[in-house]
Amino acid sequence: MKLSNFNFDLPEELLAEFPADIRDESRLMVVDRASGSIEHKLFKDLIDYFDEGDVMVLNNTKVFPARLYGNKEKTGARIEVFLLRELNAEQRLWDVLVDPARKIRIGNKLYFGEDDSLVAEVIDNTTSRGRTLRFLYDGSYEEFRVKLQELGETPIPKYINREVVPEDAERYQTIYASKEGAVAAPTAGLHFSKHLMKRLEIKGIKFAEVTLHIGLGTFNPVEVEDLSKHKMDSEEMFVDQQACDIVNNAKENKKRICAVGTTSMRALESSVSSSQTLNSFEGWTNKFIFPPYDFSIANCMVTNFHMPKSTLMMMISAFCGHDLMMKAYAEAVKENYKFYSYGDAMLII
Repeated sequence: MKLSNFNFDLPEELLAEFPADIRDESRLMVVDRASGSIEHKLFKDLIDYFDEGDVMVLNNTKVFPARLYGNKEKTGARIEVFLLRELNAEQRLWDVLVDPARKIRIGNKLYFGEDDSLVAEVIDNTTSRGRTLRFLYDGSYEEFRVKLQELGETPIPKYINREVVPEDAERYQTIYASKEGAVAAPTAGLHFSKHLMKRLEIKGIKFAEVTLHIGLGTFNPVEVEDLSKHKMDSEEMFVDQQACDIVNNAKENKKRICAVGTTSMRALESSVSSSQTLNSFEGWTNKFIFPPYDFSIANCMVTNFHMPKSTLMMMISAFCGHDLMMKAYAEAVKENYKFYSYGDAMLII
């Protein structure tokens, strides 16, 4: 498969700028791999496709307010700082992206907050766009983290061409988010409401939680025609024994195991034993899934509609079958489904 196999025309008006009014009432396209059929439903109809003992694997990562705006010393120029990951808690060192990058040099100081209560010093130019910052703050580490929360903004994707609104803090987060560390939401999970989760639970569907802290690498453009030469950024992930027991038991009993989102699927596929069962895991993954690929754990998945030529679309192609996926995407464009983070969903069975 080549990069050009994943291109399609996506009208700009299909990029969702706001979430659906009610989480579980976004649209759901159901794609059946065996028959090739495509159905149009609402997300809450998901329950009709699952039975007692089936498992949904959820990524419980929690988005933190990763986007800060500061001012450069002397010039006062406004600089956007996007927190990527904490490198050293004690020294308050962070990997960040800065914009505009050309204005920032080693030794520059940036001031945050109306009272300049938080200061950062640039100590390293790690990549062409990336920097390492050391935050200078008088309080304890806990107080420093509270200050970051206070000054940070929900990191909705750049393509959403509007100001962040208060509802984004709640809606750009799954209702089961519990482990802080992501700079982007696992968007397939945004469609689950408390009411739908309760109905699934009553029907006997089990939930297994994994954690994969989504970095911006997931959205990095693929710039090589030969997909085998693309390198994914590493992301931190955790799969505990409880999740393994739930998933392996369902697998043994030939139940449906549904990965909710591409990140849950990556976590599962990064933790497979030689006997094709799920192993507990704590570490980093840079797994890139593209066709052809044999999946070991999940036999169905929920996902959003992704950008042309994205690594996320490549995983869907590997799982769904390329021709059927392209047919589904053409149907989604024709039927005005909403794409990307706040967009509609697809269930592949």
